[in-house]
Amino acid sequence: MLNLFLISIMLLTITSILMFLGSILSKKALMDREKSSPFECGFDPKSSSRLPFSLRFFLITIIFLIFDVEIALILPMIMILNFSNIMIWTMTSFIFLFILLLGLYHEWNQGMLDWTE
Repeated sequence: MLNLFLISIMLLTITSILMFLGSILSKKALMDREKSSPFECGFDPKSSSRLPFSLRFFLITIIFLIFDVEIALILPMIMILNFSNIMIWTMTSFIFLFILLLGLYHEWNQGMLDWTE
């Protein structure tokens, strides 16, 4: 039991020393304004290099990913049609598709599918 305790203390000490040395040796000396600014042919940039992030594009991407995952869930339902009870399969499929259509209606009602704005 004492050997296990000593090995644990030794490993903790070595790990702490290595983490401390790594944090000291990896730090940059100076944060220079020229190095942190974008390069524009040797001149100072005329405007900010950051573009505003479109939240609308992000929400449409999330909607696409959600429906993509739902398609991946619908495809195996067709494959298991022959191996399952037809009544249970039909009820499960209709409930799943109803929830999908309800979500699509909600997004449409909220205006998330309008690209013109």
